[in-house]
Parts: sequence; C-alpha cells; structure tokens
Amino acid sequence: MDITTLIGVVSGIGLIAITIIMQGNPKVFFNVGSILIVFGGTFAATLINYPLKEVLSVMGVVKNVFTHKVPESVETIKQIVKLADLARREGILALEREMSGIEDDFLRQGMQLAVDGTEPDQIRAILGTELANMEERHELGQGIFKSMGAFAPAFGMIGTLIGLVLMLASMSEPSTIGPSMAIALITTFYGAVLANLLFLPIAGKLKTRSKQELAAKELVLEGVLAIQSGDNPRIVEQKLITYIPPNNRKEFVEEKAV
Repeated sequence: MDITTLIGVVSGIGLIAITIIMQGNPKVFFNVGSILIVFGGTFAATLINYPLKEVLSVMGVVKNVFTHKVPESVETIKQIVKLADLARREGILALEREMSGIEDDFLRQGMQLAVDGTEPDQIRAILGTELANMEERHELGQGIFKSMGAFAPAFGMIGTLIGLVLMLASMSEPSTIGPSMAIALITTFYGAVLANLLFLPIAGKLKTRSKQELAAKELVLEGVLAIQSGDNPRIVEQKLITYIPPNNRKEFVEEKAV
C-alpha cells in the first residue's frame, strides 16, 4: 500500500470538506445536475477519445496507484550477483535449477534466454521490446487520466454556461436565479476538484511509477547481459550499483568491508 497517495487523497478531500462545513450549509454543494454534467460529460468524452476496453482497464490502473510496489533494486542486485557467482563457478547451465526461485518474471525471462544460449543482441532486442511495450501500456493509462483531467474543468465550464443561460433566461423570476447560479458555480467547482485532486495527480503518480519500474527492469537487463557474457560477479555488482542512488550503495560497501 502506497501510504503517501492515500494520505494525499484523504487529506485533500478532507480539507475541502472541513472548509465547506465550517463556512455554512454543505448541502448547497450537492447538485445532481452539476454531477451529471461534470461526471457524465467527462466519462462520455473519454469514451469518445479512447476504446471502451482501454477505459475499463483504468480501474486496474487506479488499483496500481495505491498498491503497486516496484521491486527493491538492492535486493535485485544481490540476487543477480548470486546468479552470476553460480554461473561463474558451475557454468551458465547451472542457472536452470534456480529458475523456480526467481519471482521476478522479467528476470526469469532474461535468465532463461541466457541459459538457452541466446545471443546478447537478441536478448537485448527481446527484452528491449518487452520494455517498450510496457512503457507504451503505461503511457496509455497516463494519457487517459490526463485527458480526464482536461475534460473535467471543460465540462465544469459548460455547466457554468448552462447555469448562466438559465439564470439570464429567468431574470423575471427571482426564485429561479439562485438554483441556476448554483449550477453555474458548482459545476466549475466539481471540475476543478476532480482534475486537480484526482485525475492529474493520478496521471503524475503513474508516470513516476512507470519511470521507477523501467529503471528497475533496465537494471535487470544489464545484469542478464553481464551474466551471459561471463563477467566476474564483482564486475556485475559494480555495473549494477550505478543504477541506484549513492545513499543506497552503502550496504554493498559495508559487505565488502566485512
């Protein structure tokens, strides 16, 4: 569970709700017409912009925002170095019996290619294509939320225009001015909140997660190629620790000192 995302969403909604409650009657901020315009309009525009299958898959993407965990690079490096040491001592075919203990699908795929005697260029091409496809899938999810972040304020403005038209058309009836003005203002409020508290931040979090996962898999790719080429485990380690921040490298320095 990504606690920071949860705290951000809950605190954002909570602060807005508390402010509304402190300033007066919260019921005035609930309007069925405004909800239909902003939520319905945003969803309709998204369906026009993207295939239904891709839009429905967004639910799984939202789950990843809160629960997805990028593999720890330090642990991955240790595992790759152990595999490199085994391959160095007993030959690369000895890695065959270690496949069942590799939980990372990408690492297992790379190791299997290396054990099967695949050429380095082919390994890079196959795994590189895997990375490119993964990045494309991630960009699609980001794009859907970015689009929703653009559509929501736009439909908020459409609701505002509808409310203003209704208000101006009924100026002779003072009792209708208030409800019409409420639609005009609340739709803008809904659109702004949805875009800036949910859709755009989720798109940003997905982009960050995508970069982290891509970097983790590039580390694995480099490790697989190093093992395939028969590099010394120490060289493999030195190659891989360049992919992690300096403050995370202390653990490897301490192990060498011991």
